Amino acid sequence: MKLIVGLGNPGPTYSKNRHNIGFLIVDKLIEDFNASDISSKKFYGNLYKKGDILLLKPTTFMNLSGKSVQSVASFYKINSDDILVIHDEIDLPYGAIRIKKGGGNGGHNGLKSIDSLIGKDYYRLRVGVGKPQKKEMVASYVLSDFNEDEQKSLEKLIDYSANVAKKWLELPLEELKSKYSKKDITQIWKPLATLPKSILKIF
Repeated sequence: MKLIVGLGNPGPTYSKNRHNIGFLIVDKLIEDFNASDISSKKFYGNLYKKGDILLLKPTTFMNLSGKSVQSVASFYKINSDDILVIHDEIDLPYGAIRIKKGGGNGGHNGLKSIDSLIGKDYYRLRVGVGKPQKKEMVASYVLSDFNEDEQKSLEKLIDYSANVAKKWLELPLEELKSKYSKKDITQIWKPLATLPKSILKIF
């Protein structure tokens, strides 16, 4: 059994926030897999299943995400090697993708909660959302929606990240890193203005 967790905050107020990129990507996976809803109060989140794959969106709010992850992992006897957590990463530019196992939490409250309850030795799909100029603006920044320019490429970012999560199910970590890491959104999506003129003529 494999568990893919998308981090975010529940409710329409937060649905398009940068902090909710994990939810948005798991929503895409739920759609792609046509996964069945098996949610239960005991899991403290929305849980979906397709074969041996579980997809989880904790509804505890970000700071208590670990409660949901621990509940599902314990019930299904899933160890850390079979858990992937998808989350926003302010220490990466918008659209950057990194995959790693273990390590620090970078001040991310969702990861802090998970670390405290199941340890740090799980996989992380870090999705760059950029950062504000001042440290004191971080909370308001991640709890705000993607800006107009970012929204133009957001669907591509979600699609690409969901594909990386699927590849995690079958490929070793080093191959994932070498093939699917991206430095920013331009490696996934380019606006029309940056495309060759020969291609632009068709639009």
